[in-house]
Amino acid sequence: MASPSRVLLAAIAIIASVAAALGGVDATPETTCRAAAATDRRVDYEFCVSRLSQHHDSPDADTWGLAKVAADVGVLIAGNGVYDIKAMLAGKERIPSPSGPKARAPLERCEALYDRMGSAFAEAYDGIDRRDYAAGKEKALEAASLARRCGDAFARAGVVPSPLAKQGADSVQMAIVCTAITNLIK
Repeated sequence: MASPSRVLLAAIAIIASVAAALGGVDATPETTCRAAAATDRRVDYEFCVSRLSQHHDSPDADTWGLAKVAADVGVLIAGNGVYDIKAMLAGKERIPSPSGPKARAPLERCEALYDRMGSAFAEAYDGIDRRDYAAGKEKALEAASLARRCGDAFARAGVVPSPLAKQGADSVQMAIVCTAITNLIK
């Protein structure tokens, strides 16, 4: 017959295993990003950890919470992109020469695209929050598409590289991270 302490330890181990399977235990940015990168090779582990770790909700979040954090970080990236675009259009931030004059029209186009991207990431957050994961992932993919369309606008105007190349790459990567983490939710 097993001792009561062994039975108790076995019960605790089973409870911990079930909780881990449900995404509540050890859902740190590091473990979640590692799992996301293992399931989707497009996930940049270092980027994922860096961005999620900076968010105020990350320390207490489970996998579901970290998927929402990823969407929220996407909103922030898109908002920063709009800020950068407005600064470039106002002449407060230098547009790389000789592309300056050719960059105005694509910048104006990208301002609208980045605004819509922020909304798409916000809708991804809302979808994940109400546990409509398909809708959340669809909106994250829409955000990535909007970032790519901005890059295409610069390419069509002959402005290469885009002055928003970093913001675009970060937006696409965050959409990938958001989708990959959402796929981990049980």
